[in-house]
Amino acid sequence: MLARRLLSTSQSPSHLVRTFTSSLAHNKAPALSDITPDNAHQFDARQKEFRDSVKAAQKAKEQADSQFVKASSSSTSTSFSSPSSSSTTTEQLGLGSLSTQPTEAAREAEHKKENTKRKGALSNLIYGTEEGRALDQEIEKSFSQVLARGKYVHSIVFHHVKPDKVDEYVDLIGSWYPRMAGMEENHVHLVGSWRTEVGDCDTFVHIWEYQRYHGYHASLHSIASHPDYPAFEKQLKTLITSRSTSLMQEFSFWPTTPPRQLGGLFELRSYTLGPGNLLEWEQHWRRGLKARREVMEGVGAWFVQIGDLNMVHHLWQFADLEERKARREMSWGVEGWGDTVHRTVPLIQTMRSRILVPMPWSPVG
Repeated sequence: MLARRLLSTSQSPSHLVRTFTSSLAHNKAPALSDITPDNAHQFDARQKEFRDSVKAAQKAKEQADSQFVKASSSSTSTSFSSPSSSSTTTEQLGLGSLSTQPTEAAREAEHKKENTKRKGALSNLIYGTEEGRALDQEIEKSFSQVLARGKYVHSIVFHHVKPDKVDEYVDLIGSWYPRMAGMEENHVHLVGSWRTEVGDCDTFVHIWEYQRYHGYHASLHSIASHPDYPAFEKQLKTLITSRSTSLMQEFSFWPTTPPRQLGGLFELRSYTLGPGNLLEWEQHWRRGLKARREVMEGVGAWFVQIGDLNMVHHLWQFADLEERKARREMSWGVEGWGDTVHRTVPLIQTMRSRILVPMPWSPVG
């Protein structure tokens, strides 16, 4: 995420911001036909440049972290130099297991173990074993702490636009979204905006990033309090047939990409999983993504927490449709990918693919 911030700060939002207007459309909606065919070599060059910049930012962060740890270690080492204070220090740090004397925690654990034995098989049958309950707690912990990166909440917004209002919609959103994302007091980042070209056409997809759920609430309140918001909302309602929003979190193994401009097209793959299958999906994809990244460029992966539950979204980027076909076929030659498909397909109830093109103001394009 540091890399995301370092890259985003280098791009001034001023060129994206336009004054809000309710006038008629001035911009043509982007289309798949706008993408130049046989342009994969330029896409690959931009992809390499982007990946190198991310690696450099990550390396700089690791060096800064290492220097901080060294400085902290040298300043605190004197706290442990006195032998006479070692036992006191051990107790303060909660390291009772280093002592030969039984601690209160150890005695409590032994008492709990004896009680478990006394409950017998009937109690285990009714309430589950101690190990089973511990496993249930670990699963819950996995969903909240291991599966997701808890610092960020993302929303995915679908706008279904009237066919004859597409250009007017593009002009309205192109004036409003970059402006709201560029206002620091709104505490929100626009990941990207896209138009669906293959799939449910005239549907626009927007992904936003917030600082946890508190940030989501604060951002909504700030934007809705803007004096131009009522006019924007009123006009938007005349241009769309429906809209939907889901709140998501990104998988811990797949952070959302920082802003970049590689060109080409995007594929949004949406999976509805069977209830209870999300954790297993994460475990298999954690390994499978390593294989896929060797031949494909991922943007992000999220699972829905509020909205369309049991839904997972993966977003990929390709130079063009022919390159997409070639890259997907190459995946089968990478060790581990076949096993990922074999293990994840049974977890899926439905799946959907959309081909998207980025909007002119999209930070990821």
